[in-house]
Amino acid sequence: MLGIAAAVVAYVDEIVRKASCMENGKRTPRIKQASEVGKLLKPVVVGGDILAYSYVRELNRAFGIERVIVLATQDIKMLSSSNFTDYRLTPGIHDADTLLGVLEGIAEEMRAENPEYVPLVLGCDDCHARMLSGGKARLEAAGFVVPYIDFDLLDEITQKRRFYEICDELGIPYPKTWYFDCSANGPEQLPVHEFPYPLIAKPSNSAQFQDATIARKRKIYEIDTPEELAQVWCDIRESDYNNLLVLQDFIPGEDDAIRTLTTFSTFGGSLRTVSGGVVCLQDHDPTALGNPLCILGEREPAIIDAAKRFLEHVGYRGFANFDIKYDCRDGSFRFFEVNTRCGRNTYYMSLGGVNFVELIVREFVLGEELEVRESYRPFVYSCVPEYVLVRSMKNADRLNAAKALMKTTKDPYPLRYAPDSLAHNMWAAVMYVNQIRKFKRFYWDTDGKQLK
Repeated sequence: MLGIAAAVVAYVDEIVRKASCMENGKRTPRIKQASEVGKLLKPVVVGGDILAYSYVRELNRAFGIERVIVLATQDIKMLSSSNFTDYRLTPGIHDADTLLGVLEGIAEEMRAENPEYVPLVLGCDDCHARMLSGGKARLEAAGFVVPYIDFDLLDEITQKRRFYEICDELGIPYPKTWYFDCSANGPEQLPVHEFPYPLIAKPSNSAQFQDATIARKRKIYEIDTPEELAQVWCDIRESDYNNLLVLQDFIPGEDDAIRTLTTFSTFGGSLRTVSGGVVCLQDHDPTALGNPLCILGEREPAIIDAAKRFLEHVGYRGFANFDIKYDCRDGSFRFFEVNTRCGRNTYYMSLGGVNFVELIVREFVLGEELEVRESYRPFVYSCVPEYVLVRSMKNADRLNAAKALMKTTKDPYPLRYAPDSLAHNMWAAVMYVNQIRKFKRFYWDTDGKQLK
């Protein structure tokens, strides 16, 4: 019996070793030739948003992969109607054990079909990154490639307080910030009259907050008065969210003061590819506030340098996405957070010249040494019609630049993909045009104020 147990342990260790693409500090590819990726790589995407389809289209474009399993809890038509998805409605995948069990079942299904298949799991949200990172050992034992940092590091740097402590150590600017414990150990009331207004309130732990049940819940709170802050605190204190609430100085400026930066780094946090730009327009739906809907490619050395120092300091491997805002009061770029995954909009890296899923495959599946590249070919990423930009953007120079690039950028809207089905592209067009209705409700009719 001991011999059998030892053999089982050795077998599991071998699978984990192979899944990590490393052995004794050297790269050991899961797939030996790039030409075999289209045949042997079997991606599984968790989630049903724009990033999910960006994975699908770019895997098809880079490697000719014609079928990607997509797990979602609702029927998102632009995905379920795609020629390139095996769309599976899967209840309960917001629960880690349920998700891991489903993925293990898929890995077993693949092994039965062809033992040479290599499953790759990709998430779309903070909660997915957290669950996949936390279950990495279990998933790798099942044969999956899991391109996420280890959970201890993820848990550390996604706590905003710790992120800002690291920024302090490295001299990276961030907004003036206060923290309050939302658990039973925290104060019943906040000193609401002691803060400057307007200010921003948001959770320290976004993944936990996303799953919490909270009255009048918003992704990010734009607070205008002490009375409003008191109500927000009461709502969160009475909920099942028990982490920290972060209050921050409001940095003035329109949407185009926001910057986004996407990085891909290898072992030791060595930066290999970077892309980023100006967020000309963000989503103003309270459930999606902060998601960039139009990005104008722009290289800002100060942002790249700060991110590079952060990645090297923590030893980050894989994709990271940084949220930043330009502070016109002192000319600094203030970092808000790091997302430990591809962002909803990381497709813009492909527009800048580097197919973003190719980096994941080359690093984690093929085990290649990646060259240093920047992805700043002139581009605009846009999920809204030009009419929305014209009505919403106040900076005439930025608007004119975005309009010009809309005409020259190939596929600035990630959901529009000619090789896909007529049904998919119809649903993509419906979502595109629907942005007019959304902006009327959440932005134009509110004079740019957050709908509360």
